[in-house]
Amino acid sequence: MDKLTRQENKAYQWMAKHGVILLRISIGVVFFWFGVQKFFPGVSSAEDLATRTIEVMTFGIITQSLSMPLLAAWEVIIGLTFLFGRFMRIAIPLLFLQMIGTVTPLFFFPSETFSMVPFTPTLVGQYIIKNVVLVSGAMIIGAYHFGFAIQRPPEVK
Repeated sequence: MDKLTRQENKAYQWMAKHGVILLRISIGVVFFWFGVQKFFPGVSSAEDLATRTIEVMTFGIITQSLSMPLLAAWEVIIGLTFLFGRFMRIAIPLLFLQMIGTVTPLFFFPSETFSMVPFTPTLVGQYIIKNVVLVSGAMIIGAYHFGFAIQRPPEVK
């Protein structure tokens, strides 16, 4: 093995050892950061769309004034659980439920989320669609946290 290959293998070993933990912390930071913003009216760029989405999803039962503090608390709880790696049995389902709410504006408000449905998302649409990465990361973290081995498919080399 040449020197470059040995260095590359060391880097991949480090990634294998620390990657899932760093992914968990990264997701925790994102949720905590965005969640805290929602406690302060007018700070979150997602506030208007989120409040309208929640109001539509709950058939007006949860009003805009109530939805932001609830969503803020929900996201902060997800963030803290991921940051500290505690209560993951609760955190991962909370994240998946939150993501269902996050993706619904693509269907409820397509004129705001796409400039040409369904091919060209607006900046808001891109903001929503990138959440597939958070869902995928949560899947990996969940499998890892509960002791299931992350396995490489046989075709990957």
